[in-house]
Amino acid sequence: MAEIKMTKPDAGELIRKLHEQPQLLWAEWLHAPAHVHYETFRMNDPPVQRPASRDEFRSFLEAFKVTADAMVIHDAFGYGMKTAANGDRLIVIWQAHTEYYSYQIWHVPSGHAGEIAFGPITFSDYQLPVMTLGTKVCHLDIVLMIEPLPESEVLRPQFSGPIMYGSRILDDETTLVTSFTPDEQGRERYWVSVGSGRSSRSRLKEIVDAIVRIETYYHLLLMQKPLFSAAVDQAYKFEQVHLKQREIISGHIGHADTLTLQRWLNGLTQDLLKTTRLAGKLHFELSASVPYDRIVHRTLESLDERPLPLYRPISDYVLSGITGVAEGYQQLLKRIDTLRSGFEGVISIIRVRVDLMLQAQNLTLLASVDRTTKSQAILQYTVEGLSVIVIAYYLSGLMGYIFRGLEEMGWLRNAKIAEALFVPLSLGLALVITIIGRKLLHKKFSNEPAPAVPEKPQA
Repeated sequence: MAEIKMTKPDAGELIRKLHEQPQLLWAEWLHAPAHVHYETFRMNDPPVQRPASRDEFRSFLEAFKVTADAMVIHDAFGYGMKTAANGDRLIVIWQAHTEYYSYQIWHVPSGHAGEIAFGPITFSDYQLPVMTLGTKVCHLDIVLMIEPLPESEVLRPQFSGPIMYGSRILDDETTLVTSFTPDEQGRERYWVSVGSGRSSRSRLKEIVDAIVRIETYYHLLLMQKPLFSAAVDQAYKFEQVHLKQREIISGHIGHADTLTLQRWLNGLTQDLLKTTRLAGKLHFELSASVPYDRIVHRTLESLDERPLPLYRPISDYVLSGITGVAEGYQQLLKRIDTLRSGFEGVISIIRVRVDLMLQAQNLTLLASVDRTTKSQAILQYTVEGLSVIVIAYYLSGLMGYIFRGLEEMGWLRNAKIAEALFVPLSLGLALVITIIGRKLLHKKFSNEPAPAVPEKPQA
């Protein structure tokens, strides 16, 4: 496996990036009326697709003939601005986050507000960049107007969906209306009236950022619901299997044999591996749900939402969709972890039972070896005693020949008496020879080096 190299960033460069606010460089070009398109893409492989999205953004600016002095591209953000012959401005902002990257495209006309309407960007020669990286999260169509909010009868035909949502935000002049229903191009439409006050117009960026932040993290939370539903069903099946296995094992473990224990271990190990894979996938996909939920709630709080007559509050729709979702994801993660711990606990119990059986077998084997050793010791002593007698017999026989020869030569008066007297001496000599031979063998084997143990290969 390739080792991941961690590079320590330069301290000065890190401080510069922390205090850098790239949006402020183009925020001064914004004013109402304006038309904004926003798209977000969830990256399947962020380390690879994040730099690829930056290259995609650069190629788009070059294809759109944005001059080098009108663009800024950094590691995780960038923007480019182009001014048409009629004075209209097109500002394209790209940002790459941990899990997703986004495009925010502003068309700021120089003419009257009547030129702004939902639908495609009307900037001259503008074409939507081809975006094929990751999965589309949300697509927004935002219209920013200075005039007061039109009557609901005028706005209703411009929005899809059965219910209209609207609220006053930030101040008394700023109103926001949407239906949270995509149009025929797949875009959710937002109508924002910022009023004529300069303070409201200066907060255009804040309003749009709040809208896109709510929509992005709302969709990121709900995109995991199919995975969540499938995982709940799978966890339920695992729990049922685990309960049945635990009942069977607890009732039969006391008299189960080795083959049964081995079969249980194999089955539980397979279930544990499946549960571990499921837990790893869910932790990867759902671990960010809690911070995403907090971002949505805090952004709604920052809008200081107030009721708008004839419209349902925007927070009603958003909160009704995500309330309890993040908590449900976390409860599922805890449930999977508990299930995995249950499998590990039963496996540990079975392994303890197997160890106890092995220890009992080892004790039986040791007792058998001990009995064998004692029998071998008794046999050894018996053989040694017989060997002393045999050696004494042979010594007496040999000396008998010598004594009879000496008697024939006249050097010995009675050979039989000499043979009889030599028998005790031969027993003593045989005993000495046996003891000395045993000591020599013991010394020889104790001085031999122990056989070398082969080293285990290192991974």
